[in-house]
Amino acid sequence: MISDAIIEVRNVSKRFGGLLAVNGCSLEVARGSITGLIGPNGAGKTTLFNMVAGNIVPSDGRIVFDGRDITGLKPHQLFRLGMLRTFQIAHEFSQLTALENLMMVPGDQPGEYLSNLWFRPGLAARRESELRQKALEVIDFLNLGHVKNEFAGNLSGGQKKLLELGRTMMVDAKVVLLDEVAAGVNKTLLNDLAANIERMNRELGYTFFVIEHDMDLIARLCDPVIVMAQGEVIAKGTMEELRRNPQIVEAYFGAPVEAVQ
Repeated sequence: MISDAIIEVRNVSKRFGGLLAVNGCSLEVARGSITGLIGPNGAGKTTLFNMVAGNIVPSDGRIVFDGRDITGLKPHQLFRLGMLRTFQIAHEFSQLTALENLMMVPGDQPGEYLSNLWFRPGLAARRESELRQKALEVIDFLNLGHVKNEFAGNLSGGQKKLLELGRTMMVDAKVVLLDEVAAGVNKTLLNDLAANIERMNRELGYTFFVIEHDMDLIARLCDPVIVMAQGEVIAKGTMEELRRNPQIVEAYFGAPVEAVQ
């Protein structure tokens, strides 16, 4: 039986010397959801997110992805399993075009091996043609056709974020971890970015796990939203429910709810 949860964080903690950054956290990301993770500065959410992404190894606890224990696996190993991450600062190949950036994503391409170029040139050519076609379809889906031949380094911040989304579509990711997707993006392109995330979720079945400071974006995209404070998960619900929760208001503003109304 396939579990409804595609990511399970089970009693995970992280210590940095004498600092307990994450303290016995447990949460789930449901398959097919757009799940948000929020909290005040120092809440431990980035540390938790980095543990799920494979950038940090937990001190205690387990992380399960699609039924498999992935605790301690590296990002490139998670990539092969279908978990991809975008970054607050986009990571593009600046001297390649937007189209070429997408074609670079899938691993183990025949053209990477000299023996294939010498002895099986047709195989490499066919694979390149297939990748180009898929990249063009992704470009079309994201409405980036007008910049497909532009060097990626010349794109705007929002266009680079769209290109990062496109990379996840090149390998049919099971889960996309979105790290501060709104950072450096103007309002118009942020609306386009949000609309594409919604389309990828609704039309293509992508699951998203989102860490974000823009509460309006979280409210638009995410259900449920998980709240962390002082290294622990303290609440989960819709953004509307959380905004009415005095504990959440106090965690964010450091004052009782009556004082900030």
